[in-house]
Amino acid sequence: MQDYSKSVIPSHLFGDRGSNLVVINPGSANVRIGLAQQDTPFSTPHCIARRTTGANQSPKRNVQDQMLNSQVTTAQHVERERAYDVIASLLKIPFLDEEVVNNSHPRKMGRVDVLSQQNTKKEVVFPWTDVLQKSPSSGSSMAPESSSHQHETSESASPQESNGGDKANSSESKYKEFICGEEAMRISPTEPYCLRRPIRRGHLNISLYYPMQQVLEDLQAIWDWILIDKLHIPHSERNLYSALIVVPETFDNREIKEILSIVLRDLRFSSAVVHQEGLAAVFGNGLSTACIVNIGAQVTSVICVEDGVALPHTQITLRFGGEDVSRCVLWTQRHHQTWPPIRTDALAKPIDLLMLNRLKESYCQIYEGEVEAVGVVHSYEDGLPPGSHKTRLTALNVAPMGLFYPTLLVPDVYPPPPRSWFKDYEDMLEDTWHIDFPRRPDVSDGLYSGANNQLQMWDNYPYMSNQQKKEDNIGLAEAITKSILSTGRIDLQRKLFCSMQLIGGVSLTTGLISAVEERVLHAIPSNEAIDTVEVLPSRTNPLFVAWRGGAILGVIDYGRDAWIHREDWIQNGIHVGGARKYKDSFYLQAQPMCYINS
Repeated sequence: MQDYSKSVIPSHLFGDRGSNLVVINPGSANVRIGLAQQDTPFSTPHCIARRTTGANQSPKRNVQDQMLNSQVTTAQHVERERAYDVIASLLKIPFLDEEVVNNSHPRKMGRVDVLSQQNTKKEVVFPWTDVLQKSPSSGSSMAPESSSHQHETSESASPQESNGGDKANSSESKYKEFICGEEAMRISPTEPYCLRRPIRRGHLNISLYYPMQQVLEDLQAIWDWILIDKLHIPHSERNLYSALIVVPETFDNREIKEILSIVLRDLRFSSAVVHQEGLAAVFGNGLSTACIVNIGAQVTSVICVEDGVALPHTQITLRFGGEDVSRCVLWTQRHHQTWPPIRTDALAKPIDLLMLNRLKESYCQIYEGEVEAVGVVHSYEDGLPPGSHKTRLTALNVAPMGLFYPTLLVPDVYPPPPRSWFKDYEDMLEDTWHIDFPRRPDVSDGLYSGANNQLQMWDNYPYMSNQQKKEDNIGLAEAITKSILSTGRIDLQRKLFCSMQLIGGVSLTTGLISAVEERVLHAIPSNEAIDTVEVLPSRTNPLFVAWRGGAILGVIDYGRDAWIHREDWIQNGIHVGGARKYKDSFYLQAQPMCYINS
């Protein structure tokens, strides 16, 4: 299955053009980076934990987003219970209150210290991360970290180095300055680290507690760590490589520009190009027309592609994903009193989120009837080894149905409100460079200043979006139906309804494909002349299909007319090569598709 792309494109092209092309695909909670010639990228949670000191942060937070609202209101709780009962009726299982009332005796749970053989494959125990490192002379792992860390400000380096020696002197080890990926999520809350997610809910995670400069520095540090530690591409050789960035449809124009600046200016790639995630997914599966349904960890997006061109007016963003399903599993078990009496908090303890994600992936499925399993739940208490609790998990088919009834999920973490300064006149997807926008009396002079005042210019950009992103509080089936019907042509609609493509980790849920087909068919209005729907099987791993599509786009785009060179971007920004505006994959012609389909 992974060799599909190489069967339609000569392997020597991947070897020649893919050896110096890095494909970067930042998702809503995970990032995938790899060389185009590789079968699969390096994939890891998109987060970083930086060492903190008491003087720098008061009160101490082990997670940067800990201050965000995580309370479920009474109205949301009522809506959640109502959604559960609707789903229970469809799945032919007891309603929420019925099962609790009918329980004549409490369920018993016991702690088991040794896992049975049959559970060892599924019940993975996540160990606490070792946050100490040996002195530079005794380990080679210091080199990439110090190399990646050298561009950070003295505020984040000097005070921490002087403070870290107190604990380390006797053992000849000291705290690591930062830790990335899954290891960052497995740090004990007792350790002096603060976990940051630079991307949340499909946008840069900028808030009162997480300034833009910190977000961008963290993005650079994570990607630089992957490039050096995992891909073994040092700074000295970075000018020999180009970067292809597969961006989510949720990204705004300024977010794309900031990402380009990180890649070209800070990570020092010689050139870069941006492609949309939905279009890359179409290429990744060798299609030309499809409705791409990307069910990510925190965001679900739907967009239609026709003949190798993404249709921006069909895009719909749903603010829920796989992590919401995982937390819904926890809520369901607690309501049914099957969860052990342990402190599980997916927001304050990211390691708990890893455990819940694993339980979801192992046990959740969509079937009629009661779906139960005996599993091992782990407790991660501060400073203690992980504990194992064998328990009966129930109603495991309810949580994934929350994709169709999002009031069941009740996202616990609310991102900051939309930021108007992310919207600007320079739309990355349209030729607007030659348009002379009229001067508005309510906008300060900063907007019309020259290139020497770029930061002030950005802060004064007014809100005016040529492509309004749709964010609806509707279920997955309604979103797919609404997106396809918005194309307005019956021939295209029929083709798209029979060419739905599910990507993202949640798309691997057993029974989801048939549930999508059934519910989309019922969601189509009766006056529409459409009676057939079909989800096409993925030829590539749904987790990496967008990344793989980006690799294909980069390999076949041998002309590279849309690529931006480092010097041009640093000097001219969006106006590349003198009044030639950068175009991304929205304007990519269908020529490469002829190569794939031939």
